[in-house]
Amino acid sequence: MSNILEIKELYASVPEKDILKGLNLTVKTGEVHAIMGPNGTGKSTLASIIMGKNNYKVTSGDILLDGESILPLAVDERARKGIFLAYQYPAEVSGVTNSDFVRSAMKATTGKDVSLFQFIRQYDKACADLKMPEDLPHRYLNEGFSGGEKKRNEILQMKMLKPKFAILDEIDSGLDVDALRIVGENVQNMVSENFGCILITHYERLLDYVKPDFVHIMIGGKIVMTGGHELIEKIDQQGYDWVKEELGISDIEEETKVNHVLLGSCAHAGGKNE
Repeated sequence: MSNILEIKELYASVPEKDILKGLNLTVKTGEVHAIMGPNGTGKSTLASIIMGKNNYKVTSGDILLDGESILPLAVDERARKGIFLAYQYPAEVSGVTNSDFVRSAMKATTGKDVSLFQFIRQYDKACADLKMPEDLPHRYLNEGFSGGEKKRNEILQMKMLKPKFAILDEIDSGLDVDALRIVGENVQNMVSENFGCILITHYERLLDYVKPDFVHIMIGGKIVMTGGHELIEKIDQQGYDWVKEELGISDIEEETKVNHVLLGSCAHAGGKNE
């Protein structure tokens, strides 16, 4: 049975500025949803709000996990429910080794102890899958890591924690061609009836490795168009001006009246924004 993450008519703001303006999105486990759009349209804000970061105020709407609102829950409680956020800019934490951090996170999210032998086997396999250096377990969390190593380390944590839903916020930025392929293939290999993801990206090349079931274009704080791979190709060739022209968007910051448009046969109830 699929798990379902639903975002319903979500409005959110920071002081003196509305950012999300009635955003709707439904994601099931087993699905990959790519969200694309110009800078400043609220994509990273959406990721932060789903995870429960307190920088933003939800003024209306709801976020439901399997029918229950997660808005009252703190970040750690949402993580225990099975939500994971891979940051665009992962932080460095001196004095905490990568392996200690991951093992503590596994215990915190599951409420169970993980045997050292079992943990080492899983960790070593995840390191090998992501082609991480052998000394990774003993290095401090992200300290001295290159940008690509930090991004791969986020995916390693995701592989170990096995969330129901992951929000991956521009994990492709700063990755070279080889690292991009490694990260993309590892994300794609996780997709199953127990795992789904929201992939926020600017770049078509990542989507050569992670195959989205739905592609959403976000402008002015809401999803304005949903389709399949044809949207990725058109964005790569023409940018977003054609979307604004087609939907009559003249000012991204003030736009509040765009109706959601579905393209192609990929639209169905599981991915439809109503």
